[in-house]
Amino acid sequence: MKKRVIVGGITLVIAAGTGIFAALYQPEQKTDEIYRAALEDFKQGDYQNAYYLFSKVTMFSNLKPIAIYHRGECAKMLGDDKSELKQYQLLFNNYPKHKLSLRTRYLAGQKLVKERPQLAKKYFEYIIHNAPDSDYAIASEYYLGVILKDKYKDAKIFPSSIKDDVQNHFRHYLKQAPSGVLALDVVKNWLELGDEISKDDYLLMANSCYLFAEYEKAAQLLNKVDVTEGWTLDVKNSFAMKNYSRAKFLTENGLEKRSQYVSDDDVLQAVDIYLQLSDSKEKAVNRLLSLSYGKGRDYLLSLKCAGVSAKDKSACYSDLYIKYPNGRFAADAMSNIFFAKIKARDYEAAKKIGMDHLNKYPNSNSAPMVMFWLGKIAEKTNNCDEYTNFYRSVIDKYPDSYYAYRAYLHLSRIHEPLITSYIEPQPVVYPYKYTRNNILVKLVKLEDYDVVNELAGNDEFIKSWVLYEKGDFAHSMVTARDAMEKIEDKPDKYDLRWRLVYPVVYYDLLKHYADETGNNPPLMLALVREESYFDPLAQSIAGASGLMQLMPSTAAEINNKFHLGMLIPSSLFNPENNIKLGNYYYEFLRNNLEGYDISSVAAYNGGIGSIQRWKTTLHYNDTDEFVEQIPYPETKNYVKKVFRSYWNYIRIYNGNN
Repeated sequence: MKKRVIVGGITLVIAAGTGIFAALYQPEQKTDEIYRAALEDFKQGDYQNAYYLFSKVTMFSNLKPIAIYHRGECAKMLGDDKSELKQYQLLFNNYPKHKLSLRTRYLAGQKLVKERPQLAKKYFEYIIHNAPDSDYAIASEYYLGVILKDKYKDAKIFPSSIKDDVQNHFRHYLKQAPSGVLALDVVKNWLELGDEISKDDYLLMANSCYLFAEYEKAAQLLNKVDVTEGWTLDVKNSFAMKNYSRAKFLTENGLEKRSQYVSDDDVLQAVDIYLQLSDSKEKAVNRLLSLSYGKGRDYLLSLKCAGVSAKDKSACYSDLYIKYPNGRFAADAMSNIFFAKIKARDYEAAKKIGMDHLNKYPNSNSAPMVMFWLGKIAEKTNNCDEYTNFYRSVIDKYPDSYYAYRAYLHLSRIHEPLITSYIEPQPVVYPYKYTRNNILVKLVKLEDYDVVNELAGNDEFIKSWVLYEKGDFAHSMVTARDAMEKIEDKPDKYDLRWRLVYPVVYYDLLKHYADETGNNPPLMLALVREESYFDPLAQSIAGASGLMQLMPSTAAEINNKFHLGMLIPSSLFNPENNIKLGNYYYEFLRNNLEGYDISSVAAYNGGIGSIQRWKTTLHYNDTDEFVEQIPYPETKNYVKKVFRSYWNYIRIYNGNN
């Protein structure tokens, strides 16, 4: 009898549990519909209904903790502090390992700073202990300083040891996040401590004020800073305030007397500002060289060498290399010495210098150039195995570089700069192969972009993907490009991250007008990528506008010449009109430069007159020598960037290279 009661009891429990489960169970599609509706209400400002709908997300869904987070946001918008705090605490207490747990603990701490500072302190200390490298830990330092400062604000005596602790918290924040969202609040609170602030700390505060364009405030703080350590910041701040005479004076004085007290990067920034303010770059460089014998002199010498005549370059770079063999410009100097030997047809000496360069500077920016030209030397001397190895090494080690493109042409015996006019565009997708049950993929489909960015952490490719999904192609591409640059061993061409670095945008329009004008469609795509990063509203300081960055005067001339019937300049910000004008302009350049695409791309940046002049004054045997000798550094780099992009579009979307 007892056994039957137990069995019956178990049956009732199971039945009850099944009933509860049935009540709580929610099909995934239904959950997604509720979540999407709640998000839409939130975006429309109906926070009350959004708060209710987010509560209907089932506890069995991986969206549940995110829904709780959004309920906290809704409560905040409704001014319900108690409910907001409750939702945050619910999330980090019940989902302590969820990525939003850290954020909600931080937000809860913010809510409690004034009313319950000790509990807030507990939350902030937890964040610093458990996630010391996070942005939330840096921000927590500020709030710990504020809590400690407020504790003694009404006290007759503010113990110096406590004041030191407060300053340590503020100092930590400004060192780690000088342009952080709380930086100006740090400055304000720190200055309220009185006069017991060091000159170094005033410099930290001045720097943050400068970064936030608070130039007057930065100037006031710089008056309290040791000039030997603050002069480069003073140069930048004076330049921002348009006090150009002061910026130039400080640069000259600093290079002569104080360069050893600041960083190399700061010196270089001061030099660049000085050059920007000078009518003659050559005279400005020589003036600063006469004053500088410390940091920055190697940079000035490299600038001088870049501007000297071709016959003097080798001697100039040799002098730079001998004086600064371990400096940051040594690799570039040696590569220029190397190329000078090639120009002189002294291949034996060039090969020796080139191999020495690769041994000393294997990861330098000039390494792919040297490796490629070592291949060309071997090709000139008919050493098939050697040039094949060099070219393949360039492609393997620097697969996305301009020199990988040139190496591929030589290996494939392609004598024209264009490999093909065909690519098969592929869509930008989540940048990693695993997508099943991926909460980030689901959230993007639901258009919950802000939470995706939070969950992505430091993954710049996911952030790039989110920007792309939002339609911000320019920032998406730049974010992915910078992230890929940090990867030393590049992934293979099938890696989905490459699509973010080289997205195919506006291609139907580009192909249509490229075909209409006889241009190469992937090359036009590459040109747009480098000109505007696919921002149809891009505009340069000089006035170049739109996707293909056309000057209004140039656009008007092309419009009239080809009878395109457009209104200039309003048409320049219309993607289709801009692409049409840009293609007709490129066709005009190509037809006037004997159909040479290298020359036409150079002319697109440097002007057709310059290219025609260079082609008659420069001494070169082939395309590679011509590009390396283009006198305008901007144009030379532009040509390399455009054809690098062209190569990557072919490499990623053609599938045969």
